[in-house]
Amino acid sequence: MATARIFQRPKNSMQSGRARTDQWQLEFEPAEAKHPDPLTGWAGSGDTRDQIRLLFPTVEAAIAHCEREGHDYTVVPAPAKTLKLQAYADNFR
Repeated sequence: MATARIFQRPKNSMQSGRARTDQWQLEFEPAEAKHPDPLTGWAGSGDTRDQIRLLFPTVEAAIAHCEREGHDYTVVPAPAKTLKLQAYADNFR
C-alpha cells in the first residue's frame, strides 16, 4: 500500500508573505530509489506517485481522503509559530 505523509505547507523562505501556509499537503513516500539516467544523468525513477501533491483545507479532510482511498498515512504536526518582535531601534544597539 502507498504510504502518505500529511503536513502543513511551510512558508517560502524567499518571500515574506504567508500565502497558502494554512493548507495541508499530502505527498506519497517514494516506493523506489531514484537512479541516474544513463543518457542525460538526471535522477528519476519509475514511481509516478512522486509527482502527486494534493492540497486540503484541514488535516481532517486529508485524513478522510487517505482512509477513503485505503492509504496508510503519517501526520507531521505543524510547527509552533513564534513571533519575533523587533523594534527599529534594535538595529542601532
